[in-house]
Amino acid sequence: MRGNGLWAQLRRPPGGRDARIMLLAQAVDRTGSGVWAAASVLYFTYVCGMDASRLGLLLGVGAVAGIVGSPLAGRAAERLPVRGLLIGCHLLRVATMGLLLVVDHFAALLLSVALTCLAERGAKTLEMLFATRVAGERRATYQALFRSVANGGYAVGTGFAAIGLAVGTTTAYRALIVANALSYLLAAVLIRRTAEPPGRGLVVEASSPSPVAAGAGPAAVPSPWRDRGYLLFALLDLPMCLDDSVLNVGLPLWLIHHTDAPHAVVPAFLTLNTVLVVVLQLRVSAWAENPRGATTAVGWYGVTLLASCGLIALSTGGGPLAASLALLAAAALVTLAELMRSVSSWELAVSLAPPRAKASYLGVAGMSQSVQKSVGPMLLTGVVMAAGPVGWLALGAASTGLAAVQRRASLRRLATLEASAGAAVGAPSTAAVGG
Repeated sequence: MRGNGLWAQLRRPPGGRDARIMLLAQAVDRTGSGVWAAASVLYFTYVCGMDASRLGLLLGVGAVAGIVGSPLAGRAAERLPVRGLLIGCHLLRVATMGLLLVVDHFAALLLSVALTCLAERGAKTLEMLFATRVAGERRATYQALFRSVANGGYAVGTGFAAIGLAVGTTTAYRALIVANALSYLLAAVLIRRTAEPPGRGLVVEASSPSPVAAGAGPAAVPSPWRDRGYLLFALLDLPMCLDDSVLNVGLPLWLIHHTDAPHAVVPAFLTLNTVLVVVLQLRVSAWAENPRGATTAVGWYGVTLLASCGLIALSTGGGPLAASLALLAAAALVTLAELMRSVSSWELAVSLAPPRAKASYLGVAGMSQSVQKSVGPMLLTGVVMAAGPVGWLALGAASTGLAAVQRRASLRRLATLEASAGAAVGAPSTAAVGG
């Protein structure tokens, strides 16, 4: 992988034709999502006439619905085709976007946003499961490619949105909604061209020993909600997603309220993030091509986020130029932390799950990003930033410590799973000799 560039990998991604089509569908989807992300708050404020309290309630309900979407999708994927469920999620979003065009009652808008967020998070979990099945052991490479095309699509989408926002009319806003809905429809059409990946249903992977074949009868399917080891991983994964809130909430607000840096620097944070993700994601993913590498990346995540928080804390001490340079360097480090988290969290979510119930386990793991999007901004604004520079240093230190705990816990679980797999491989032959 190291010897191939991004375009070469996109032409021959892990998983072949189906993976290539799925990556294209994801790029189209994220382009539409970029359009809506840039326009949604302004649409609800200026076109729908919402005040701040109602808008906050709307976004809060959407965030809660997103938390529910991941485990629901994972559970459904244990019994239904992933491809069909993913198409259904996209079509549901087409319908909810269409609903925005014909209703203006708050309750209807609330329902539309909640269903949109539920389908969005469900789709992301299903995409992860699809990639896990088609890319196999090269899932880290697929994740790197996905992150690159997704960020590129998102940037294109926000560019399109800027045109509509510059026009500023109700018709322009509605055109952006239609463009978003069409992106979901096109994504569904593309996914329909793929084949259902192997591994559907409550089955044991081909490499795993079969309890039925050994004469032991079907084994009970484990539940992630009763697996304390996996729940610990999912819980510790929450602070591993804080880079998103630091980049999108913490850095802009800190620049505006606590430094002398010009406000024009704020858009540069996202531009720098997009460029670095596209350029570096494949290189960083090479560190997490296997579970052991993923645990190493988790440790570096904490250290990198600590360094970023240190620069943010120091940005208050200088003039406009010094503050701008410090915050831009912090944004670069946050992006590097994001790159390591994106591949390590996914690799560990898959590797730490038992083979026969990966879909439901991945659904639980997928909740971490939704929960972070709900809690992260409040944590930063209400606790970290309220404490000043010390708050940033405390956040960095806490993230480093929790990353170390996550790394040790993941290594212990990997060792336990490897020992169990080895014992299971020897069990059938022992039973045969005894019979």
